Amino acid sequence: MLTWLLNVGKKPERAEGYAYGTIRAGSYRIDQFYRWVWNKRGYTTQVSTQDADEYLQELAYDDTTDSHKSKCLKALKRLYKWRHHQLDGDEWEPDIRFSSNTSGNNPRDYFTKEERAKLREAALEYGSVPTYRTLTPDERDSWKEHLAQRFEKPKSEVTPKDWDRANSWKIPSLVWASLDAGLRPVEVSRATTSWVDVDNSLLRIPVEDSSKSFDHWRVSLQDKTAEILRRWLNEREQYNRYRNRDEIWLTREDNSYASSSLRYTLHRLCDIADIPVENRQASWYAIRHSVGTYMTREEGLAAAQTQLRHKSEVTTMKYDQTPVEDRQNALGKMG
Repeated sequence: MLTWLLNVGKKPERAEGYAYGTIRAGSYRIDQFYRWVWNKRGYTTQVSTQDADEYLQELAYDDTTDSHKSKCLKALKRLYKWRHHQLDGDEWEPDIRFSSNTSGNNPRDYFTKEERAKLREAALEYGSVPTYRTLTPDERDSWKEHLAQRFEKPKSEVTPKDWDRANSWKIPSLVWASLDAGLRPVEVSRATTSWVDVDNSLLRIPVEDSSKSFDHWRVSLQDKTAEILRRWLNEREQYNRYRNRDEIWLTREDNSYASSSLRYTLHRLCDIADIPVENRQASWYAIRHSVGTYMTREEGLAAAQTQLRHKSEVTTMKYDQTPVEDRQNALGKMG
């Protein structure tokens, strides 16, 4: 790839390559992208355009300059340009653009207070099934078929314990903790049981697990969230997939959650909660953005900076904006 970019990559039809300095700097950014992919799903040389879009989605909320983000985007465009020309890969048109100036690139979408409350309720409902004892024999038979498909086991092997397993605290704990702490997808992936301090309603994130790796963090949780986490940690011990694993949450495939699996979960929750996702970036970062927006509004920038684990207060300032519902109310008062 580097040889191609240096010799013909800039204008393949004229065999004109990029400058050495441009490709040298860009190679490090491409390397960071591949390492992000490997951290998500293991070593591979196969990357998709969806991988690139998800990477940019995370980068959009990263505590780095717009100039850096713009350079990362350019490096990825060169990578996919090479893959298209030399490997017959798909052409890539990024979903996100970054400006190289200092005007900022604020996240556009977040969940309102009403939507946040609906997400909490939806998380409690997510995947739930009726109580075994309240069902008629015919209803139990129908639900057995559903649970057999869900847990990938023969219908004859479904037992009343599978009903309890279906009503899990996993998704509620994941969603409620994220709604309190504004967890990034990479933090959901890295989160371990040692982070959870239910007695003090805290997440204690050590420096080695911090997304930016520069400080320990003590992140506040609601007491209700801490209680849900306690229930999940107790339930978690019953599952073989978590033996010798310290991740708080794993998918059905025994993998850590990534942006794609979190987006799928979020869209399921929005369906349950009747929250529209059209014409908005309904990603896991919309949860984080809502934490920043309302924490800034209620407690100020300093509190939001700590809760969101920002190194620079400049990063937090993008949340110093009046929520849309307040602006609508102001318009009504203005006449």
